[in-house]
Amino acid sequence: MTQDSEHIWSAIQIELRQAVPPDMYDIWLAPLRLVEVDGATVLVEAPGELRAWVAERFERVLQTSAAAVLGPHATVDVRSGATSRPGPRGAGRRPRRDQLPDRDRHDGESEPIDALNPSLTFEQFVIGDSNRLAHAAALAVAELPGQAYNPLFIYGPPGVGKTHLLHSIGNYVRAFGGGLTVRYTTVETFTNEFVAALHGGDIDRFKGRYRHSDVLLIDDVQFLASKVKTEEEFFHTFNALHDMGSQLVLTSDRLPRDLGGVEDRLRERFEAGLVTAIAPPDLPTRFAVLRKLVDQNPFGAVPGDVLEFLAERAPNMRALHGALNRVVAYASLERRPLSADLAAEKLGDLGDGPATGDHPAGTRAPSTIEGIQELVANAFAITTDDLLSASRAARVAWPRQVAMYLAREHTDESLPSIGRKFGGRGHTTVLHACRRTAQRIAADPEVFDFVRRLTEQLHPAVRGHTAAGSSLRHD
Repeated sequence: MTQDSEHIWSAIQIELRQAVPPDMYDIWLAPLRLVEVDGATVLVEAPGELRAWVAERFERVLQTSAAAVLGPHATVDVRSGATSRPGPRGAGRRPRRDQLPDRDRHDGESEPIDALNPSLTFEQFVIGDSNRLAHAAALAVAELPGQAYNPLFIYGPPGVGKTHLLHSIGNYVRAFGGGLTVRYTTVETFTNEFVAALHGGDIDRFKGRYRHSDVLLIDDVQFLASKVKTEEEFFHTFNALHDMGSQLVLTSDRLPRDLGGVEDRLRERFEAGLVTAIAPPDLPTRFAVLRKLVDQNPFGAVPGDVLEFLAERAPNMRALHGALNRVVAYASLERRPLSADLAAEKLGDLGDGPATGDHPAGTRAPSTIEGIQELVANAFAITTDDLLSASRAARVAWPRQVAMYLAREHTDESLPSIGRKFGGRGHTTVLHACRRTAQRIAADPEVFDFVRRLTEQLHPAVRGHTAAGSSLRHD
């Protein structure tokens, strides 16, 4: 095995640690051992009794993490090892029920494994003009839970650090809160657990888990829209915790008043505390983020001109991390010195960097959904009426997914707004379309090239700005 291969695997492991909770990583992914890197294919070995579980359960996160380092064509193959290998926290065997994270348990136990990421702390958060108020509010809440701002509502676009602040609050309270209980979850997880509890007759245990927390951290509350039963349960959970003096912190991609499909009574409660924004980071903040990433990770020396190039081009925190991982991996794989020219060659899909406004791909104006629909319809030789119809035929469904994906990536429209303009569909349909398209972009070179060509037609002045980089986001 070459040193270059080991470096690439190390970068992929960094991505994996960020993608899953620490206990899940330690139990399932830490035991993986690199066999070789052959071009864009990464071959890893898992203990025999784990291979099937890891290959099935973690296929997507493995592919996504590899793509963040090696590009959209990357694949990960998992093969069986002859014997189990020792690993942390009992890796190499299936964990007990009380070791499983919340999302993997269905017994309603009141004390789940902590889903907080220990690497996301206030110390690791880079403060700039775009996030200073949100950081200060989050720190105040962590120091005085239930007393400073309750609830605290943080909003902003994907990839700017909202989730980092949630984990920072949780980790701070765990370290200095004198035994206060903390629970972090997403609305998606909350919904899935609620539905499972309803079907399994465990609703009382579900309520007990969420209504006995001193600090409840909720990510992506915009996805409550149009989930009537879940929203009702969330409303009562919110009230129960607030009445007890428990601290609530919520994140969203928009202001409470802009949460279409969420009941007024819940939006009013979101606005009852402090509402604060995080904007896309400015150039000095992006450069500082890169410097901190270089200091924290085993990248070695990275020339200043490379950091400047990435800081000028990458629009947010997540893009910065992925771009740095990829350019270092390319330099190692191809045995070329790190340089701004190499970064420009390999990371053309970053576009022309953040604009002076809110558009992350240079100075181009955002496209319109109608223009995207017409472009996609022409490319697939169908009509725009077909895209808006109720038909689920393959010849229409796939073009519709591509169009929804491009609408999300290249307009300022929200998911509910996109759904309405595609025949009145819900935001979950749009989200599914985006995820499905992103998966095919990462797995199929022909799809990658096709979407790239469509993107270039949307923005002919920005050659090479593809969906590949943004398709790997997790918001």
